[in-house]
Amino acid sequence: MFYDHLKIYVKAGDGGNGCVAFRREKYVPFGGPAGGDGGRGGHVILKADARLRTLIDFHFKKHFKAERGGHGQGNCRTGRDGEDLILRVPVGTVVRDAATGEIIADLVKDGQEVIVARGGRGGRGNARFATPTNQAPRFAEKGEPGEERWIELELKLLADAGLVGLPNAGKSTLLSRVSAARPKIADYPFTTLEPCLGVVRVEEGESFVLADLPGLIEGAHVGAGLGHRFLRHVERTRLLVHVLDMSEMAAMDPLKAFEVVNRELMLYDPELAERPQIIAANKMDLPGSEENLKRLKESLKDYEIFPISAATGQGIEALIRRIAALLKELPPPKTFAPEHRKERVELEVRREGEVFVVEGELSRRLLMIDWENPEARRAAEELLRRLGLERKLREAGARPGAVIRIGRQEFTFQPEE
Repeated sequence: MFYDHLKIYVKAGDGGNGCVAFRREKYVPFGGPAGGDGGRGGHVILKADARLRTLIDFHFKKHFKAERGGHGQGNCRTGRDGEDLILRVPVGTVVRDAATGEIIADLVKDGQEVIVARGGRGGRGNARFATPTNQAPRFAEKGEPGEERWIELELKLLADAGLVGLPNAGKSTLLSRVSAARPKIADYPFTTLEPCLGVVRVEEGESFVLADLPGLIEGAHVGAGLGHRFLRHVERTRLLVHVLDMSEMAAMDPLKAFEVVNRELMLYDPELAERPQIIAANKMDLPGSEENLKRLKESLKDYEIFPISAATGQGIEALIRRIAALLKELPPPKTFAPEHRKERVELEVRREGEVFVVEGELSRRLLMIDWENPEARRAAEELLRRLGLERKLREAGARPGAVIRIGRQEFTFQPEE
């Protein structure tokens, strides 16, 4: 089964907790705090792998979690960083945030990587909080929670040229004739149930990748037949090779077939209608093909038409050489640039019903506070006062007794009089 569109959940590792410890050494009076920092949580990383052709591995397992960081220890020892979790995906995978639809990355090169969930920072040990006025702090930070999200993986195959056409036009036979690919071939429609790639060798040191895309039928852009599932793979191709059945036994007149397929491409993505296209007039070894070829040339004078027979090999060499020549003139394959994320703010307050939610970069630091420790809580409250959180809450409409949410923690708003 060919899987090219899936949704998975990724969770980066939490940072390790900071340590509360004090030096107890002979001949070291007033040793002071010696709690080490926690280690960073592991990232979740997607890596493009040219050896993969489908997203099938993510069909059976959809939840992935990286290792958390180690906790800090006494004697100022830092915890171990969590191991990154590397998930391998096929080249050509587009990664989106499932909640917003934002494009995170387009992995078009073998070995290309992107971090889709960042590991949490390690909490600071009590040695980091020592000051001239508080020389023996008895609190440390918790590890920062790692990022978590649902992401969509959409595979758009990277091929230089793509074979399009109605079912049974001979696309699979043509691909098997010009490359080492062995797609399923039979004398009934929808033989090809998944895209198939083949490397076509033109001459020494020159080759290109050709894709056999499942047959399109009328209404494919709205879900008819099988072609709608694979239209996304046409987006990457730089050149379309339209394969037409020219025989008198064809299921549809060649001119009508040409119009149907091109209309479906345009309705799916208007840009595809402008994509360079040549015609492979196939099955020229069968009766009625010469008459149909003559009508085709009279009606489609703006297109290059190559009479071929995928079964016998007739005209294929000329077609392949022309494809190779056109590819040299065409721009690189289409890629999907990551969308610009909005600038991160340090601290902001937004209202959700009766709850006031505190967000921003500094709010992530607040998640690391040990709110059960009175000394840590007092330090956090002083930090929030310096940041002007109380003022921001009042501006957002918070009144004494209102519920304040920071991450998963909820508090009651108790402003100073």
